[in-house]
Amino acid sequence: MKTILVTGGAGFIGSHLCERLLNEGNEVICLDNFFTGAKSNIVHLLDNHRFELIRHDITKEIFLEVDEIYNLACPASPVHYQYNPIKTVKTSVMGAINMLGLAKRIRAKILQASTSEVYGDPDVHPQPESYWGNVNPIGKRSCYDEGKRCAETLFMDYHNQNKVRIKIVRIFNTYGPRMQPDDGRVVSNFIIQALQNKPITIYGDGSQSRSFQYIDDLLDGLIRFMACDDSITGPINIGNDNEFAIRELAELVLELCNSRSVIEYLPLPENDPVQRCPDISYARELLDWKAKVQLKDGLLKTIAYFDGLLKTNRAVIK
Repeated sequence: MKTILVTGGAGFIGSHLCERLLNEGNEVICLDNFFTGAKSNIVHLLDNHRFELIRHDITKEIFLEVDEIYNLACPASPVHYQYNPIKTVKTSVMGAINMLGLAKRIRAKILQASTSEVYGDPDVHPQPESYWGNVNPIGKRSCYDEGKRCAETLFMDYHNQNKVRIKIVRIFNTYGPRMQPDDGRVVSNFIIQALQNKPITIYGDGSQSRSFQYIDDLLDGLIRFMACDDSITGPINIGNDNEFAIRELAELVLELCNSRSVIEYLPLPENDPVQRCPDISYARELLDWKAKVQLKDGLLKTIAYFDGLLKTNRAVIK
């Protein structure tokens, strides 16, 4: 049994990770400031004697004794990370410094939840870990993109200079239950709109592509990478290498929701990438990992979750 800290543990990914780690017999400390996380995501864990919830912002230092740290704390959807871009950068950079400092002091292993956004609007397709990216450092998305890139730099420097045991994972588009209904991400947007028979809004002509991995597949990748040899730091891509056009996703959601919605096309946002798909050769070789959940199966589970929120009036739609 390990004691594991999950920052951002009340968020979409973090809450699922807390649950999985508890089910594997570990003690879990969930740390969250509830900017985008929700207590409803982890309320079912509160009676577990091996689970502890701490309300805290990782831009401030904290002193704990743990064996491993999963650093997931940061708003991850454009709606949320652009709401307060300075705070987003602080969370990525100062948060990384504080968590790395903690890992250094207590000799804990630490995993950084980085992002496919470090590749920006890529000139290379699919994107391997060796690709340095094509990122606008002064655009509306740069608070998140560059914040995460700087966090990766900090992780490597703490590893090289102070021998901190690190893992860097670049997470590609992930979906599933407990996504926030108002987070502006394409999967949640389409499902909420389709369930309410409202127009499905596609930015651009819908030909831009994404890859979508279900939350269970991501958790498998994170936990396997954390457990592998300490000499292997990453970065490593964890994502689904099956690519879908945004228009294809919209049509599939319409079908699965049996919706009367129509598709409405809007202008493409600034610096929105045209293609995004991971090269997962490294994950296949190192971890024997690939995404297994088919898009249709994952969408059905996610649709059922959002349908439940809407029927109980717990979905906040702006």
